[in-house]
Amino acid sequence: MRIIVISDTHGNVHAIETVFLRNHDADLFIHLGDGERDLDSFLNEHADYTDKTIHVCGNCDMGSLSPGFVVLPVFGHKIFATHGHLFAAKNGLEILKRTAKENDCDIVLYGHTHTRYNKKEDGLYILNPGSASCPYDGTAPSFGHVDIFYSGVVTNIADIDI
Repeated sequence: MRIIVISDTHGNVHAIETVFLRNHDADLFIHLGDGERDLDSFLNEHADYTDKTIHVCGNCDMGSLSPGFVVLPVFGHKIFATHGHLFAAKNGLEILKRTAKENDCDIVLYGHTHTRYNKKEDGLYILNPGSASCPYDGTAPSFGHVDIFYSGVVTNIADIDI
């Protein structure tokens, strides 16, 4: 199973379009917030992605009715997906990790920091795909993917070649 993860598009619908269309065969797409209107614009033009797209609310998604986090059972694993602002992600990952474990999750996806992060620690696969429009870490705009196999999980981050 392949899951495409994108975050912090901040008005860049083109980034979503580029990532989603180039990865059209993915099983699931997750937008981690701060770009809900961007995602809505994309889905209005590409309705066939609606059923396989999940999103959470970011701190800049004013007026959103989307949840602050979701727990997704996927292919023998559980994913905790959030923007990160509700769990103080800019101050460290302890609250995120604790909350994921409280929800029996082994994969954590978050955004908010605009900085890439991809590690396995404390029994958790933790992925921040960075920002798809305005990264803070001097890298190119990026997205992530999670591949889940019977034999394990692989997470990775890729540049968006716009």
